[in-house]
Amino acid sequence: MAEGKISENIEEYLEVLYRNGSNGEQVSTTQLSKDLGIAPGSVTQMLKKLEDLGYISYTPYKGATLTEEGMKIARKITRKHRILEKFLLDILKVKEENIHEQACEMEHTLSDEAERAICTMLHHPDLCPDDNVIPACDFEFNSCQDCFSQKDFDQVMNRKFNLLSISELTGNTEGTISFIRGNSELLDEITDAGIKVGQHLKYEFNENRVGNHYLVVIDDEELNIPTDMANNIFIRV
Repeated sequence: MAEGKISENIEEYLEVLYRNGSNGEQVSTTQLSKDLGIAPGSVTQMLKKLEDLGYISYTPYKGATLTEEGMKIARKITRKHRILEKFLLDILKVKEENIHEQACEMEHTLSDEAERAICTMLHHPDLCPDDNVIPACDFEFNSCQDCFSQKDFDQVMNRKFNLLSISELTGNTEGTISFIRGNSELLDEITDAGIKVGQHLKYEFNENRVGNHYLVVIDDEELNIPTDMANNIFIRV
C-alpha cells in the first residue's frame, strides 16, 4: 500500500468507484471510462495500478471493487466534494452550474480541520445540492453533538472503519449502528425512536424500501425509518 499524499488522479478514480459502488458493487471499466472521459485502455492500466496499491480488487473484463482502504479514501474525498458543493451554493452563492467543477478543484486540498468547520457551519448537512447523501466524517465520534463538544481539533481521532447510511445500502445488509449525524433536534428525534449507537441493524434491500421509508430490524424490533433519519444513521458493515 502506498504511503504519503495520494495523487489527485488516484483520488478521482476512487471517487468514481465510490459513486458507482459504495456498497461493494463491481464497477465496470466501461462505466469508469464514461464517467472519467478516459479511454478504456488507459482505465484498465490505472485499475491494475490501483490493485497493486491495495485500493481495489480488479477482475479483467468484469470490473473493480473498492477494498477497505480504497473505500476509506474514496469516502473521504467524496464527502469533501459534496460538502464543498453545499458550502459553495448555500454560503458563497456560487451559481449552481459552476459548483461541481469548483468543488473538484478544492476537494484535494481541503484539510480535515476546515472540512469539520464547514460541516459545523452548515449544521451537519446530509445531502449535497444534487440530493446525494454526504458520507459520514471519519472522526471518532458517536454523534455530531460529541464532535461539537470537542473544541480542540488536535484531540480529534480518526475512525478506523468505514460507514454507510441506511439510505446508501444497495443490498441485504447487517451491521452495527456506529454514528448518528444531525443537529440536536434530529438527534433527539432519532433517540426518541429508540435508536442508538451500538445496536444491531438488519436491512433487506428488495423488500424493505417502502416509499420514503426504510423498514429495518434493530435489535429484533421492526422500525419504519423515514428518509431524513435514514440519511443520518450510519452502520459499520
